[in-house]
Amino acid sequence: MRIVFVGAVESSKIALEALINAGRVPALVITIPLEVAGRHSDFADIGDLARAAGSAVCYATDINGPAVLEAMASVEPDLTLVVGWSQVCRQPFRDIARDGTIGFHPAALPRLRGRAVIPWTILRGEEVTGSTLFWLDEGIDSGPILLQRLFAVASDETARSLYAKHTANLAEMVVEAVALVEAGDAPRMEQDHEKASYCAKRTVEDGLIDWNASAASVLRLVRAVGVPYPGAFSFYDGGKIRIDDAVQIETAGRFVGLVGQVQAHTERGFIVLCGDGECIEVLAWASPTGKRPAVHSKLHR
Repeated sequence: MRIVFVGAVESSKIALEALINAGRVPALVITIPLEVAGRHSDFADIGDLARAAGSAVCYATDINGPAVLEAMASVEPDLTLVVGWSQVCRQPFRDIARDGTIGFHPAALPRLRGRAVIPWTILRGEEVTGSTLFWLDEGIDSGPILLQRLFAVASDETARSLYAKHTANLAEMVVEAVALVEAGDAPRMEQDHEKASYCAKRTVEDGLIDWNASAASVLRLVRAVGVPYPGAFSFYDGGKIRIDDAVQIETAGRFVGLVGQVQAHTERGFIVLCGDGECIEVLAWASPTGKRPAVHSKLHR
């Protein structure tokens, strides 16, 4: 089976490695040039991996551009796999592969279509999610489902842990999907569009911490937008301080002060008061100085 593989992020690399290890080396791999890698917080360079396996490599910024369509047509693909690409794939692109085009989405479609799905899954307090391979159509994550694996979202889930669960599923599912397509047994289960929900794009600025929120809400943001994403942050002493890890402390009412104020230093970090009177202990952070904010200083928006 002749495969075209499209991707540019960490999950793309994991899926491509799985295909290569299964003896399903793509005829062509399409990815972005290194000079525009900053568009993706979880960018992964898959060009060298593809070439080492024997795949041709095409660099592109417009997946629907004539040069891409020509490169795809030249390898006469049976199947196209799109894993980790932010542009909508138009019909001329989707029509090139004889058996169709399959995409990956880290949610239990039809729920949570759209962008920034892993952070939104945690921010919304979803209890169940799923890894989905689906047939691309003219909509946004709306095509028929080929494979889907549901699993529980842990109460302390982080962006990194949830990402890892999805990519572990993906590595197995992508190989299974290719085998099903080759055998002519690949499902096409229509989504219930009445149950669809849509996630908005998130930016780096959306990680700004509102210390007036509850401690639980602040911690949820820290968990949701951390690695491999840009992270939650605040400002202190004229500089940006990124909060990478924190926990809630069980000392309700012990600290009386201003919202966003550093109440104390600890062996591991420092304690900040939140809007509901509860405090969090910051365990890992990054700032221009690398030092802890001073006690009784204030973090701010």
